[in-house]
Amino acid sequence: MFIPRRIIFEKNSIDYEIGYNIYNFFKGKKEVEIIEMKGNRIKEHIPGDNLRDYYKEGKNTLVVGIKKKLDFQSCKPSANYQLPLLSGCAGQCQYCYLNTNLSERPYIKVNVNIDDIFMWANDYIEERKPEKTIFEGSATSDPVPVEPYTNILKSAIEFFSKSESGRFRFVTKFTDIDTLLDIEHNGHTEVRFSLNTEKVINEYEKRTPSLDKRLEASRKIIESGYPMGFLIAPVFLYDNWQKDYKELLFKIKESIPEKTAYPITFEIISHRYTAKAKSTISEIFPENTLSMNDEERVCRFGQFGYKKFMYKNDEIYEMKEFFTNEIRSTFADNVIKYII
Repeated sequence: MFIPRRIIFEKNSIDYEIGYNIYNFFKGKKEVEIIEMKGNRIKEHIPGDNLRDYYKEGKNTLVVGIKKKLDFQSCKPSANYQLPLLSGCAGQCQYCYLNTNLSERPYIKVNVNIDDIFMWANDYIEERKPEKTIFEGSATSDPVPVEPYTNILKSAIEFFSKSESGRFRFVTKFTDIDTLLDIEHNGHTEVRFSLNTEKVINEYEKRTPSLDKRLEASRKIIESGYPMGFLIAPVFLYDNWQKDYKELLFKIKESIPEKTAYPITFEIISHRYTAKAKSTISEIFPENTLSMNDEERVCRFGQFGYKKFMYKNDEIYEMKEFFTNEIRSTFADNVIKYII
């Protein structure tokens, strides 16, 4: 569970049930500063004279706000749309792609007007009928660390459990999922865990649970009847990467039940970065050992117009072939959604 150093309440956010619950949960805790904003500048309430210090303080800040009605962003290839429940993450993964567009907003922000968000989501569902509409709940966040005192995932799971054509999915590195285990989900929510090799987790995924803890939590999710999947990302093509990722797949196989209600899904994403992310990462984590040599990559445009530096075509082909063969030979009931 994420315990922030400070909580910043935007104007009127305490008037909503989630905002009120967060306020009551932390009220009286001396280690948590509660700030009720008068204006609209969040940044002035977070200390830090440079980006590195501001980032560290931001990572220990929770903002409670109200989402204005905007068009939902697309979310390819994960889903049809992002579901804007919250943004930001409690982890400090050095490679994080959020450093491209959230480097100046490293804090976690929870949107309390979830009834509005669900109403807007339902409009998208109605527009696309009779097709199913899939919403991604963690495109710019990891929602699990704040779940114990927001119940925002619980609300989303219950909303989509009653939806004929709407489906929900989210991915996490965190393990505070016990409050989700007894919810009536009707198989309409897919939970995925983001995993990587021990080498990558130990070197780059700071302030996150271990691989074993994530696998233990994933088993609980499967045993609760949810559709379950694994996001292996970002894949780093370092020396002996095949050996390490093969060992990771074997650990997954050993940790899950032999029989599952749904096929295990896999999403594989190779490491990529933008120029902005590289610059931000170098300033925040000057000691990082990430491989970000532009000359060893190819440049492509992403769906939101950013130039991103990716592995070369022959390397991606080798990676696709490796994961396709290994997943199909290791897991009897599986679906590979994409390898990119």
